Amino acid sequence: MNRKSDGAVIVISSHVVRGSVGNRAAVFALETLGHPVWALPTIVLPWHPGHGPSTRLLFSDDDFDHAIDDLIRAPWLGEVSAILSGYFGSPRQPAAVERLVTAARLQNPDLIYVCDPVMGDLGGLYVPVETASAIRDHLIPLADIATPNRYELQWLAGGVELSSNQAIIDAALTLGPKRMLVTSAVPMMAGGTGNLLLSGRSALLAEHRLIDNPPNGLGDLLAAVFLARLLDGMDEEKALQTATASVFEILARTAKRGGDELALESDSSSLSTPMAMVQMRRLMPPAQRKPTRPR
Repeated sequence: MNRKSDGAVIVISSHVVRGSVGNRAAVFALETLGHPVWALPTIVLPWHPGHGPSTRLLFSDDDFDHAIDDLIRAPWLGEVSAILSGYFGSPRQPAAVERLVTAARLQNPDLIYVCDPVMGDLGGLYVPVETASAIRDHLIPLADIATPNRYELQWLAGGVELSSNQAIIDAALTLGPKRMLVTSAVPMMAGGTGNLLLSGRSALLAEHRLIDNPPNGLGDLLAAVFLARLLDGMDEEKALQTATASVFEILARTAKRGGDELALESDSSSLSTPMAMVQMRRLMPPAQRKPTRPR
């Protein structure tokens, strides 16, 4: 494998004291796979909100803007080969990240920006609509890769129900990123779930067995591992297969132990050399139609 980049990855997302979600998941995965990371938290919480209420340690919007300005002016910005953003704690933060991505691309035109629009799930949005709208308006159009789950994509695409993979493909084509990796795609095998990667060349579905009541952090982990594998020089099909296998294997091990959080420190071998079987399917290639960005 010819490694494409040894540059740093800036990861911008939530930080929890206990658990493996947000920056805790993404930073661990990227560093385990050999990528230096600059980590910027958007909010700090004692634990994931799914475990119950806790104190939210917030940054003022002005302070967050100033920190972004510092990174833009940093003499090391040219070291950065990728930026990954996730959960935001304020509707103003996405616009600040837009400025950072734009500045970093001036230093490195080959920079990869991955937008993981962490905003909701089957139950609807769990961030304010103002924050979700800021992600949609400032960051999705800027992204080389977006990694929404099916329900986030449904909101981004205007609320149309995505009950088939063809509907997911059609919705993804309206948004514009070169690659869209959609989690919780419609499975083709009984008792399964899948990740659907849509790019200009293909629509690829990576499926594995569905595990009920999974812990949080799987989307954060998948986005980070997929990015790491692309930076390692893998083609997108192999990157999708390997990243999906890593995340499923860690999930399966966590479920077997009865854990309520991903135990990445115990399962780091699953990041490096996953053994889990993943069913790969090549779906009908996307039609050669031009994306219609929302006006």
